[in-house]
Amino acid sequence: MTARLTTVHTLGDRIDVRAGEAPLLSYVYRPDPDAFEAPKPYFHPVRTLAGRLVSGYRPNDHRWHKGLQMTASHLSGQNFWGGVCYLGPERGYERVPERVGSMRHDAFTTVAGADDRFELGERLTWVAYGGEEWAAEERGVTVHSVDTESGSYALDWSIRLTNLRAEPLRFGSPTTAGREMAGYTGLQWRGPRDFTGGQVLTPDGPATDEATMGTAAADAPWLGFTAEHDDVDAHSTLLFAHAPENGGPDAIHPSHWFVRSTPIPSVAFSWAFFEEFALPPGESFAYRYRIVVADGAWDHERAAAHLAGLPW
Repeated sequence: MTARLTTVHTLGDRIDVRAGEAPLLSYVYRPDPDAFEAPKPYFHPVRTLAGRLVSGYRPNDHRWHKGLQMTASHLSGQNFWGGVCYLGPERGYERVPERVGSMRHDAFTTVAGADDRFELGERLTWVAYGGEEWAAEERGVTVHSVDTESGSYALDWSIRLTNLRAEPLRFGSPTTAGREMAGYTGLQWRGPRDFTGGQVLTPDGPATDEATMGTAAADAPWLGFTAEHDDVDAHSTLLFAHAPENGGPDAIHPSHWFVRSTPIPSVAFSWAFFEEFALPPGESFAYRYRIVVADGAWDHERAAAHLAGLPW
């Protein structure tokens, strides 16, 4: 069975999406103003159909982690991830405000909820510290496949980014700057505190975050994360999937997984884990991603079967 999706605008800074009367998620497009946290639109809270919270917001270990958000930790010397900047093995992480950028919401091209789908189209500008406009983004989000029987729904996220500068934009990560196995960048999910220590799933079965970290999207097109909640006797599961072209030969750069279960719960679709790549002036790149949000503790076989039934 499916549930009708509706949208509600609240105070001019967010869009709330509901399944019937039940709140599912909120898209905050006029974000918190703290420049240190690299202000950018994000989804939070994100909930399952049963109302279980599956996103974290400004945790005390990383105040700039906010639900589900597009990021870029190392971009031509700027930090669009937020927080402290990694400056290499000798200096480590330091607070460098003049290196932290932001993403500005410019306009919505689509905001529509009808039957069992919600669609959002948005134009954004990536702005370096000091105000220079570096990149233009076309963002698309679709919430779909709401299934009350399986207790799940899917959220698809697309990005098309165009370089506005007169020189290449160079995308990297802490790993490309010298920190081993810390290739976080790109679309990032931060889980709630009670997801710490959750179980990572791969197409081959359960796995540790250490074994999964840095896996190529070409080898593992999806990952799962399942955990038990505090306060209620319930589990929830999230599935993270790359569109087929993300790991294919036409991708601008091979994608890899950043995944942690401890000490924090986080998954990122990293587009520059091990090596930098450059986007020439005036040129664009595009990626597509899928996140399935589900009630219950799914195993890897159920996850694989569910994803196989959701064509791109």
